[in-house]
Amino acid sequence: MSVRRLADASVQPAAFSFNEEFASAAQKWIAKYPEGRQQSAIIPLLMLAQEQDGWVTKAAIEQICDMLGMPYIRGLEVATFYTQFQLKPVGTRAHIQVCGTTPCMLRGAGELMDVCRSKIHHEQFHTNEDGTLSWEEVECQGACVNAPMVMIFKDSYEDLTPERLAEIIDEFEAGRGDSVPTGPQVDRFFSAPEGGFTALTDEKAVLKSARAREAKADAAGAAAGAAVPPSNAGKPKTDAPETSPALKTPSKVKAAPEAEKAASVAAPAAKPAKPSLDDKNRPAGIARPAMVDDLKLISGVGPKNEKVLHELGIFTFAQVASWKKAEREWVDGYLNFHGRIEREDWVKQAKALARGGVDEYVRVFGKKPV
Repeated sequence: MSVRRLADASVQPAAFSFNEEFASAAQKWIAKYPEGRQQSAIIPLLMLAQEQDGWVTKAAIEQICDMLGMPYIRGLEVATFYTQFQLKPVGTRAHIQVCGTTPCMLRGAGELMDVCRSKIHHEQFHTNEDGTLSWEEVECQGACVNAPMVMIFKDSYEDLTPERLAEIIDEFEAGRGDSVPTGPQVDRFFSAPEGGFTALTDEKAVLKSARAREAKADAAGAAAGAAVPPSNAGKPKTDAPETSPALKTPSKVKAAPEAEKAASVAAPAAKPAKPSLDDKNRPAGIARPAMVDDLKLISGVGPKNEKVLHELGIFTFAQVASWKKAEREWVDGYLNFHGRIEREDWVKQAKALARGGVDEYVRVFGKKPV
């Protein structure tokens, strides 16, 4: 980031104060923060000062710091760090921020800057002769699909051509900026396709297809002699207990015999049995070597799991790195991991650690093992 400094003393006003409207807004912002945290309002208050005067003056920074009970240097740090704050006078009628990030540049932002150079000033952050207009190049402003675009104060103007931007500049210079429509300057609704929506404009085809599938399923059930339950296709599916199909209505619960109620209570699912230690897919173990690798460096292996691996004769990264699919599945089942070994890719981690330790792990995964 380039160094940002306050404007020369020759253009700085001697004092600053919020007008009645902005003073009220400032107090509302300060009140949003808990007691002792009012200094957190520094950014919104600096924005209010800029909205009132067009730019952030040294006097405004100091006045806001006094309001928040914070040192001047803290306010200066914030104002000079964030490029959203204008530290020099800008055009009184329009300050045009031209997006220069890749999508806009590919769509003609360079030509928009040429328009600003010819109609305002050949350099950024300089006003025209009347002091009514200024411009600058900025980073992405979040409307890439509508590139190229500019922002004038708080409003965005998108899908621009050099000719259209020239017209907009003329309107602002004439004092008629409020009459210029914001947003896309072509036949587009916000970020929708130009010319209008082209997909899902009619849901009839979708509904017809869904009904056909339901009818086919109902016919198959009837042919098999099964009772056809009401369709749930139109009902929303959520995780809320009240929408669970297993939940009975109060009337049904009351009418059910005690035996039926007892049978309706689902027994807790039994844990799957551990694979046999004599299974052919169990990885081959070794006697504890003199140098044991720290298996906890593999993400997913904690002290408890490392102890179990040691009991199985697994002591080195090289052993884990050599596991075939059947062996990984055996260990996963033995640890009751439900697929974690595959998801966390123990083999790839172990290969990196066996090949070059932590340094190789960082090279492969871009981070240290945790």
